[in-house]
Amino acid sequence: MTQKYPITISSWTLGDKCTFEERCKATAAAGYDAIGLRAETYVDALNEGLTDQDILNLLNKYQIKCTEVEYIVQWCEAERSYEQKYKEQTCFHMCELFGVKHINTGLMEDYPVDYTAQKLRELCARAGELIIALEPMPYSGMPNLDKTWKILEAAKCDNAMMLLDMWHWVRANQPYEGLLTKEQAKKVISIQLDDAYTRPYADSILRDESMHDRLAPGTGDLGTVEFLKMLKKAGVDPKVIGVEVISDNYMDKGIDWVADYTYKNTRKVLAEAWPELLTE
Repeated sequence: MTQKYPITISSWTLGDKCTFEERCKATAAAGYDAIGLRAETYVDALNEGLTDQDILNLLNKYQIKCTEVEYIVQWCEAERSYEQKYKEQTCFHMCELFGVKHINTGLMEDYPVDYTAQKLRELCARAGELIIALEPMPYSGMPNLDKTWKILEAAKCDNAMMLLDMWHWVRANQPYEGLLTKEQAKKVISIQLDDAYTRPYADSILRDESMHDRLAPGTGDLGTVEFLKMLKKAGVDPKVIGVEVISDNYMDKGIDWVADYTYKNTRKVLAEAWPELLTE
């Protein structure tokens, strides 16, 4: 187990049809250090009849942790729904329950940088000591590193950082050389690994690819190893190594297969590109 850099199977990788114990069992059997949970998968566990203590007991039973909490959205809306307000509070509670210090956060709506920065300041104030980890996604209001960084700079929040996902990086047509600076790298709290086919879906349905047709790290055409080498060279120090491989084809084989296959391939790319993450 890598204590400093826990290899974490992100929530979506195992879908949303398994029980909480099935999620834990598949995770542990594959060799992962931890699971990630969305607010929805946490609520699913409660809906099974589990209490917070039951959830902690199951994590302990399988000797894993929860190290990734997500996903706050629609935080820029002038009139936020009660569903989104409650989801945000649920993420705060999950962080307290599991001892997680950051929350993966996206923004589908496209707003100007200054307005987004103001709303980010408000979100960061509500989060208190928790870190808001902004995730650039090419089909979102934070489509790439450039705009996300401008928002962070304008907001000037100590508890605002970034999550960088390899699939989103390559689908935003961003290079591995000469883009991520050492200053920006200091603001990267977490990373997510996966891979992709050379040819993307059309722009109008790119999100469909993201939610249904990703590949395991190192098994595609777009260079998970090169992505990791870029992060290492820039000086990123990830608190979590997330593995977010959302694939209908994989899920057809069952969650045990998905967990095993994604973990083995994640270990391979880490051993080649950044072996220190496996030994510290």
